[in-house]
Amino acid sequence: MHSRPLRIAILKTGAPPPALAEVHGDYPAMFATLLGDGFETTTFDVQNGEWPDSVAFDGAIITGSAAGVYEDDSWIGALLDWIRAARGRTRLVGVCFGHQAMAQALGGRVEKSERGWGVGLHRYEVVGAPAWMRPAASTVSIPVSHQDQVVEVPADARVTLRSDFTPHAGLAWGDDAVSFQGHPEFTPAYAGELTAGRRGRIDPELVDRALESLRGPDDRESVAIWIRGFFAA
Repeated sequence: MHSRPLRIAILKTGAPPPALAEVHGDYPAMFATLLGDGFETTTFDVQNGEWPDSVAFDGAIITGSAAGVYEDDSWIGALLDWIRAARGRTRLVGVCFGHQAMAQALGGRVEKSERGWGVGLHRYEVVGAPAWMRPAASTVSIPVSHQDQVVEVPADARVTLRSDFTPHAGLAWGDDAVSFQGHPEFTPAYAGELTAGRRGRIDPELVDRALESLRGPDDRESVAIWIRGFFAA
């Protein structure tokens, strides 16, 4: 047991649409809620050049973003450098864009997927679950919202979650870096409003199926427990 709250840096790489942020909060707030008691979070707006000293924190979360990790914005290159420098110095968790950024930084490759948009509630097979994935599960269902995918896994990473649509949906490096394509921090309400707002950009039939899927049971809390346990290990 830890005698003090675990200090977690949240690297904010994007933001919800303003109207949704007013109702649901921003991404750092969603992650603070996901972590709950026993964690103290500090937000760093990396798009504006704010960077944590990795050794000052027990862990770091890299959030989702509308950006692509292969784009040439200077902050993205700086983020990939930060990930490489932080690896082994603190525990890292990447989600969606953060998952892709960790893969890209550590030797993998990310592309806009020919499979198109992933939206709604997606179910993933759990592969070779490490010790921090407790309680154990054979599958988990998590909200998603992405076009990009990890298409080449870094040589020293292993796949922890997979589906036919997203073969590399969860990755782990050693025992101190993990990432997820899905969004355990998204409530079904937020995921639904985000997806509905993209009708037109996304095939309306796919939007309808996504919204229907979000009415079903999900495993957000199980994945949240995994992340809390990973940071506390």
